Amino acid sequence: MGDPNTERGLRCGQVLLTDGWASDQTVRFNQGGAITGITGTTDADAAFPKARGPVIPGMANLHSHAFQYAMAGLAEKTESAGGFWSWRDVMYRAANTVDSDSFAAIAAQLYADMLRQGFTAVGEFHYLHHAPDGRPYDTPATMSLAAIEAARRTGIALTHLPVLYAHGGFGGEPPGEDQRRFIHDFTSYSDLVDTLSRDVTDEPDIRIGIAAHSLRAVTPGQLSDAADLAKSAGMPMHIHVAEQPKEVDDCRAHLGARPVEWLLDNLALDDRWCLIHATHMTPAETDALARSGAVAGLCPTTEANLGDGIFDAPRFLDTGGALGIGTDSHISVDPAQELRLLEYGQRLTQGRRGILGCGHAHTGAGLYRAAAQGGGRALGRKMGVIAVGYRADFVILDPEHSLLAGRKNDTLLDSLVFAAGAGAIRDVFVAGRKVIDDGKHAEDQSLKPAFLDALKVIIG
Repeated sequence: MGDPNTERGLRCGQVLLTDGWASDQTVRFNQGGAITGITGTTDADAAFPKARGPVIPGMANLHSHAFQYAMAGLAEKTESAGGFWSWRDVMYRAANTVDSDSFAAIAAQLYADMLRQGFTAVGEFHYLHHAPDGRPYDTPATMSLAAIEAARRTGIALTHLPVLYAHGGFGGEPPGEDQRRFIHDFTSYSDLVDTLSRDVTDEPDIRIGIAAHSLRAVTPGQLSDAADLAKSAGMPMHIHVAEQPKEVDDCRAHLGARPVEWLLDNLALDDRWCLIHATHMTPAETDALARSGAVAGLCPTTEANLGDGIFDAPRFLDTGGALGIGTDSHISVDPAQELRLLEYGQRLTQGRRGILGCGHAHTGAGLYRAAAQGGGRALGRKMGVIAVGYRADFVILDPEHSLLAGRKNDTLLDSLVFAAGAGAIRDVFVAGRKVIDDGKHAEDQSLKPAFLDALKVIIG
């Protein structure tokens, strides 16, 4: 791998740093992908490559179900138009056709496409643990290892989040037939986490976290055990919560409190936690969650597709909350589209503009910065800003794109978020390695055939 202290660098004509935009800077980083210095460019830096456009931090995708990429657009028939619960039936059918080979092919294509659109790290919220008939594989970590191998192949940084999914519903309800490949008790789940942690010990681009599917899929005791495991290992802790009104009503009936209320009252939420969706909260819950330090993991295109509702982002941010974005079911894998819809949802409900600027004069620029930093925190990674000690994850914009031409500084980010989108990205670096070159991934030609074969299995 070479000496981790050997210095490399990137000359940047225009780069977004923690204190704003700067011109003619050289960002230095070591072989391990950590930024070691940022200085004005001099003739001595001539050996370093020059960025072919403005440089911004890479974005974290904090919530992914990779297998759902293959079913994007397949749940739009009127028979599945009833909302989340009818969509879930379509999802279960897809989940139960995917084997380890097809899952690896789908994940690899997805991760390459994420990189192409400016995501440099992903949190894989993974509950396809067993074979489709529910029996464990001879190697119990088979499906997780397929996701890890897809990340290695494509070069994306992966926080793999194996999911504790023990029951079919609140009150320890037995799992249904469609859920049988998801199921672990806490002992077998802990064994899986130990196995995966050992497998990636020496890989800084791959790390393991902890996830519980939801309050309906684990008992309070199991969730407490999972939270303790995450805390003792210093791992991120993720959970779906308060996505749908029915979930809120069921939680009140079984646990005597609303989902976010129950988590806040019963567990020590802090900045290692990420609550996915958290759509249906009271103002008091919103304020308390913001003060806890937990990241709100928002997936606007999926939430809109499922009719989940709109997160109260203005109140959450005004109380000091941190948020990040995920692409969840992958009907879009464009971070600009997620950010755009996040802001537009607020505009449509409040009848005004420029709502989520996060303290910045430019809405798109402020929202991009906030999501990049919050997403990095949720994945347990030092990323989301270009600064010493952080990962050398860079997105290089195309200054010749028709919707970026002539823009400078924060107007560039506004135009990226609200107009150009991922089509304006030229190159992408992960930990100092170029993984997207002029919009192309080195594995594009080899990934496609296996992905198309996997689609045939799901679509039929």
